[in-house]
Amino acid sequence: METQLDPEKRGPPAPNSPWHSRGYIPHFDAGGVVQSLSIRLHDSVPAELVVRWRAEHAGAKPRTNRALLQRIDGYEDSGFGSCYLRDPQVAELVENTLLHFDAQRYRLFEWCIMPNHVHALFETLAGHPMSAVVQSWKSFTARRANRLLGRRGAFWAPDYFDRFVRDGRHFDAAKQYIRANPVESGLCASANQWRWSSAWHGAR
Repeated sequence: METQLDPEKRGPPAPNSPWHSRGYIPHFDAGGVVQSLSIRLHDSVPAELVVRWRAEHAGAKPRTNRALLQRIDGYEDSGFGSCYLRDPQVAELVENTLLHFDAQRYRLFEWCIMPNHVHALFETLAGHPMSAVVQSWKSFTARRANRLLGRRGAFWAPDYFDRFVRDGRHFDAAKQYIRANPVESGLCASANQWRWSSAWHGAR
Protein backbone atom coordinates (compact mmCIF):
# COMPACT_ATOMS: atom_id res chain seq x y z
CA MET A 1 0.00 0.00 0.00
CA GLU A 2 1.38 3.40 -0.96
CA THR A 3 1.52 6.07 1.71
CA GLN A 4 -0.04 9.49 1.11
CA LEU A 5 2.43 11.30 3.34
CA ASP A 6 3.94 14.58 2.23
CA PRO A 7 4.83 16.41 5.46
CA GLU A 8 7.23 18.84 3.74
CA LYS A 9 4.42 20.30 1.62
CA ARG A 10 1.81 20.25 4.35
CA GLY A 11 3.79 22.46 6.70
CA PRO A 12 3.32 23.08 10.43
CA PRO A 13 0.01 22.60 12.22
CA ALA A 14 -2.64 25.23 12.80
CA PRO A 15 -3.33 26.67 16.30
CA ASN A 16 -4.97 24.22 18.71
CA SER A 17 -8.15 24.21 20.76
CA PRO A 18 -8.31 24.43 24.59
CA TRP A 19 -6.70 21.68 26.68
CA HIS A 20 -8.60 18.86 28.33
CA SER A 21 -7.21 16.10 30.51
CA ARG A 22 -8.28 13.28 32.80
CA GLY A 23 -6.62 10.76 35.10
CA TYR A 24 -2.90 10.10 35.05
CA ILE A 25 -2.65 10.29 31.27
CA PRO A 26 -3.58 13.62 29.65
CA HIS A 27 -5.57 13.65 26.40
CA PHE A 28 -6.35 16.49 24.03
CA ASP A 29 -9.11 15.44 21.65
CA ALA A 30 -10.49 17.93 19.15
CA GLY A 31 -10.88 18.09 15.39
CA GLY A 32 -8.11 19.74 13.41
CA VAL A 33 -5.52 19.20 16.15
CA VAL A 34 -2.13 17.71 15.40
CA GLN A 35 -1.14 15.00 17.87
CA SER A 36 2.09 13.17 18.61
CA LEU A 37 0.88 9.81 19.86
CA SER A 38 2.27 6.48 21.01
CA ILE A 39 0.48 3.20 21.62
CA ARG A 40 2.28 0.28 23.19
CA LEU A 41 1.91 -3.46 23.55
CA HIS A 42 0.31 -4.66 26.78
CA ASP A 43 3.61 -5.94 28.21
CA SER A 44 6.05 -3.32 26.90
CA VAL A 45 6.41 -1.75 30.35
CA PRO A 46 6.17 -3.94 33.50
CA ALA A 47 2.94 -3.22 35.36
CA GLU A 48 4.72 -2.98 38.70
CA LEU A 49 6.93 -0.20 37.35
CA VAL A 50 3.94 1.80 36.17
CA VAL A 51 2.26 1.43 39.57
CA ARG A 52 5.43 2.58 41.37
CA TRP A 53 6.00 5.52 39.02
CA ARG A 54 2.38 6.62 39.32
CA ALA A 55 2.71 6.61 43.12
CA GLU A 56 5.87 8.72 42.86
CA HIS A 57 4.11 11.24 40.60
CA ALA A 58 0.74 11.15 42.36
CA GLY A 59 0.91 14.79 43.42
CA ALA A 60 1.44 16.18 39.93
CA LYS A 61 -1.39 17.74 37.95
CA PRO A 62 -2.34 15.71 34.84
CA ARG A 63 -1.52 18.56 32.46
CA THR A 64 1.97 19.10 33.84
CA ASN A 65 2.73 15.49 34.68
CA ARG A 66 5.19 14.99 31.80
CA ALA A 67 7.81 13.23 33.94
CA LEU A 68 5.66 10.11 34.32
CA LEU A 69 4.96 9.95 30.60
CA GLN A 70 8.63 10.46 29.77
CA ARG A 71 9.68 7.61 32.07
CA ILE A 72 7.20 5.25 30.44
CA ASP A 73 8.10 6.50 26.97
CA GLY A 74 11.80 5.97 27.62
CA TYR A 75 11.32 2.46 28.98
CA GLU A 76 9.51 1.36 25.83
CA ASP A 77 12.75 1.68 23.88
CA SER A 78 14.42 -0.93 26.11
CA GLY A 79 12.70 -3.62 24.05
CA PHE A 80 10.95 -5.17 27.04
CA GLY A 81 8.11 -7.64 26.55
CA SER A 82 6.94 -9.89 23.76
CA CYS A 83 7.75 -7.39 20.97
CA TYR A 84 5.11 -8.88 18.67
CA LEU A 85 5.65 -6.01 16.23
CA ARG A 86 9.00 -7.54 15.25
CA ASP A 87 7.00 -10.07 13.27
CA PRO A 88 6.85 -8.70 9.68
CA GLN A 89 3.26 -9.90 9.24
CA VAL A 90 2.12 -8.06 12.35
CA ALA A 91 4.12 -4.93 11.48
CA GLU A 92 2.62 -4.92 7.99
CA LEU A 93 -0.87 -5.29 9.47
CA VAL A 94 -0.32 -2.24 11.69
CA GLU A 95 1.26 -0.27 8.84
CA ASN A 96 -1.68 -0.94 6.50
CA THR A 97 -4.13 -0.04 9.24
CA LEU A 98 -2.46 3.32 9.86
CA LEU A 99 -2.42 4.14 6.16
CA HIS A 100 -5.90 2.89 5.31
CA PHE A 101 -7.86 5.99 6.32
CA ASP A 102 -5.07 8.55 5.82
CA ALA A 103 -6.57 11.72 4.27
CA GLN A 104 -10.09 10.46 5.06
CA ARG A 105 -10.31 10.38 8.87
CA TYR A 106 -6.92 11.94 9.67
CA ARG A 107 -3.74 13.18 8.03
CA LEU A 108 -0.56 11.27 8.83
CA PHE A 109 2.62 13.32 8.89
CA GLU A 110 5.04 10.81 10.40
CA TRP A 111 4.85 7.31 11.87
CA CYS A 112 7.07 4.47 13.02
CA ILE A 113 6.35 0.91 14.15
CA MET A 114 8.83 -0.20 16.79
CA PRO A 115 9.09 -3.76 18.19
CA ASN A 116 6.83 -3.04 21.17
CA HIS A 117 5.16 0.31 20.42
CA VAL A 118 3.99 2.63 17.64
CA HIS A 119 4.50 6.36 17.13
CA ALA A 120 2.28 8.54 14.95
CA LEU A 121 2.19 12.27 14.22
CA PHE A 122 -1.19 13.07 12.73
CA GLU A 123 -4.03 15.56 12.47
CA THR A 124 -7.60 14.51 13.19
CA LEU A 125 -10.24 15.53 10.66
CA ALA A 126 -13.79 16.74 11.30
CA GLY A 127 -16.13 14.05 12.61
CA HIS A 128 -13.33 11.68 13.59
CA PRO A 129 -12.12 12.36 17.15
CA MET A 130 -8.74 10.98 18.16
CA SER A 131 -10.27 8.57 20.67
CA ALA A 132 -12.35 6.93 17.93
CA VAL A 133 -9.42 6.78 15.52
CA VAL A 134 -7.08 5.18 18.05
CA GLN A 135 -9.73 2.74 19.27
CA SER A 136 -10.31 1.69 15.66
CA TRP A 137 -6.58 1.13 15.10
CA LYS A 138 -6.19 -0.87 18.30
CA SER A 139 -9.30 -3.05 18.10
CA PHE A 140 -8.82 -4.00 14.45
CA THR A 141 -5.10 -4.77 14.74
CA ALA A 142 -5.48 -6.63 18.06
CA ARG A 143 -7.97 -9.09 16.59
CA ARG A 144 -5.98 -9.68 13.41
CA ALA A 145 -2.59 -9.82 15.15
CA ASN A 146 -3.78 -12.37 17.71
CA ARG A 147 -5.07 -14.50 14.86
CA LEU A 148 -1.73 -14.26 13.04
CA LEU A 149 0.18 -15.12 16.20
CA GLY A 150 -2.16 -17.91 17.30
CA ARG A 151 -2.78 -16.31 20.68
CA ARG A 152 -5.56 -14.79 22.79
CA GLY A 153 -5.74 -12.02 25.33
CA ALA A 154 -4.62 -8.42 25.56
CA PHE A 155 -2.49 -7.15 22.72
CA TRP A 156 -2.24 -3.39 23.30
CA ALA A 157 -1.96 -1.58 26.63
CA PRO A 158 -5.33 -0.11 27.70
CA ASP A 159 -4.45 3.54 27.22
CA TYR A 160 -2.27 5.61 24.91
CA PHE A 161 -0.07 8.67 25.23
CA ASP A 162 -0.73 11.81 23.21
CA ARG A 163 0.80 15.27 23.13
CA PHE A 164 -0.96 18.00 21.20
CA VAL A 165 1.43 19.90 18.94
CA ARG A 166 1.64 23.53 20.01
CA ASP A 167 3.48 25.15 17.11
CA GLY A 168 5.85 24.63 14.19
CA ARG A 169 8.88 24.08 16.42
CA HIS A 170 7.07 21.41 18.40
CA PHE A 171 5.91 19.82 15.13
CA ASP A 172 9.48 19.59 13.84
CA ALA A 173 10.74 18.17 17.15
CA ALA A 174 8.00 15.51 17.23
CA LYS A 175 8.72 14.57 13.64
CA GLN A 176 12.44 14.23 14.33
CA TYR A 177 11.85 12.20 17.48
CA ILE A 178 9.72 9.67 15.61
CA ARG A 179 12.24 9.41 12.75
CA ALA A 180 15.15 8.98 15.12
CA ASN A 181 13.50 6.38 17.37
CA PRO A 182 14.70 3.24 15.52
CA VAL A 183 18.17 4.76 15.08
CA GLU A 184 18.47 5.69 18.76
CA SER A 185 17.33 2.19 19.69
CA GLY A 186 20.07 0.62 17.56
CA LEU A 187 17.68 -0.96 15.05
CA CYS A 188 19.18 0.75 11.99
CA ALA A 189 21.90 3.21 10.99
CA SER A 190 19.62 5.84 9.44
CA ALA A 191 15.90 6.57 9.67
CA ASN A 192 15.12 5.67 6.06
CA GLN A 193 16.50 2.16 6.61
CA TRP A 194 13.74 1.24 9.06
CA ARG A 195 11.20 -0.64 6.97
CA TRP A 196 8.18 0.04 9.17
CA SER A 197 8.20 3.85 9.05
CA SER A 198 7.20 6.87 7.01
CA ALA A 199 10.92 7.63 6.58
CA TRP A 200 11.36 4.36 4.67
CA HIS A 201 8.34 5.11 2.47
CA GLY A 202 9.63 8.58 1.72
CA ALA A 203 13.01 7.22 0.63
CA ARG A 204 11.57 4.87 -1.99
